[in-house]
Amino acid sequence: MSRWRPPAPSSTAIITRDGFERLKSELDHLWHTVRPEVVKALAAAAAEGDRSENAEYTYRKKQLGEIDRRARYLSKRIPVLQVVEAVASQRDAVFFGATMDIENVETGETVRYRIVGPDETDARKGWISIDSPMARAVLKKRVDDEFDADLPGGRTRFAVLAVEYT
Repeated sequence: MSRWRPPAPSSTAIITRDGFERLKSELDHLWHTVRPEVVKALAAAAAEGDRSENAEYTYRKKQLGEIDRRARYLSKRIPVLQVVEAVASQRDAVFFGATMDIENVETGETVRYRIVGPDETDARKGWISIDSPMARAVLKKRVDDEFDADLPGGRTRFAVLAVEYT
């Protein structure tokens, strides 16, 4: 049996200006603040002697690897991102950057979402990726339009209640 797996589909390389600035500041913080502190702590742990039984040394090595992995990802991802600053010309339709209120037609439950790039999604804030099934289904819909979304729980019918751009 082979261990080969098909490559994951690439995510859309668009982002809001705020999201782009957050990623850049995260990379700068990792590279100029966090990493030097971890390197100092790693050197101090290495100076303590036997590394095979040194939990602090092992922890700092893993921590440094995680920091380097995230910094490497951000260094490669930031240059390919396209910042979208223009607001949609059709402000009554759902496009990238829109904040919308939608209602589950069957249950009457109302939810507020904002469509953002895949690098800035945040479920607590209601920010969903433009690559998500919900965002794909609601794109180009207007207020009072109904649409079906194929969600993990099955196909669900929604209605657009409001659309706004901030």
